[in-house]
Amino acid sequence: MALDPEVDKQLAEKTRLIRQHIIKMTHAAQSGHPGGSLSAVEILTALYFHFMQLDPNKPDWEERDRFVLSKGHAAPALYATLAERGFFPIADLVTLRKMGSKLQGHPDMKKVPGVEMSTGSLGQGLSTACGMALAGKLDKASWRVYALIGDGECQEGQIWEAAMAAAHYKLDNLIVYLDYNQLQIDGSIQSVMNPEPFPDKWRAFGWQVFTVDGHSLPEIIAATEEAQASEEQPSIIICHTVKGKGVSFMENEAHWHGKAPNDEQAKEALAELA
Repeated sequence: MALDPEVDKQLAEKTRLIRQHIIKMTHAAQSGHPGGSLSAVEILTALYFHFMQLDPNKPDWEERDRFVLSKGHAAPALYATLAERGFFPIADLVTLRKMGSKLQGHPDMKKVPGVEMSTGSLGQGLSTACGMALAGKLDKASWRVYALIGDGECQEGQIWEAAMAAAHYKLDNLIVYLDYNQLQIDGSIQSVMNPEPFPDKWRAFGWQVFTVDGHSLPEIIAATEEAQASEEQPSIIICHTVKGKGVSFMENEAHWHGKAPNDEQAKEALAELA
């Protein structure tokens, strides 16, 4: 089913605003992870502004959908999305990583409204998402669990233990998105510790697999709709993305994994995102 042009336009505008926030936040903090935050923006936008059942005024609403940011270093993308969705004031975003701020370098479920799980130790978030999904199945709940993992994160053995468990328990209420930008802090994922081929591996673990352009909202939405119709299988949507997407001098550059833009670079980036 084609995405309504007006909806596509509205969602695209959200991605632009979220990318602006990421630059402003990491610039203000002079710290953080812009590269892998920028690559995940369309995924988060599709979830928070098109799919997920949420109430920003009631973050603990029992019937809400759950989201786990397993690659917790992409917190700027999640914070920007939550603020745009109304969970806390947009003005708070520039307090990222400041002393006393609730917006620390990795998400804290005890401090930030809308954060379901404190993450940052790579490999652990998917296990948590599996636990949430299993609880939902046991309770016969209607809500779903969504999770975002990194491609470098798939070098962690715990990812594959969780993948095996999700298939074993037939967690068809779990949809995972793989941010496949092919870069991690030390370089390409292939040169550090090659975790590919992803489609074959996830299928071998019993998952339904989709492959999309991770910056195409219509493709992400279409794959998610198909994944939601899955029965007795968890689903993974492999999203081909660009690290640093939207800022030309950051794109496909591994050193922007954990480096904040200086004054001149922030100005240039925001001009591109205007």
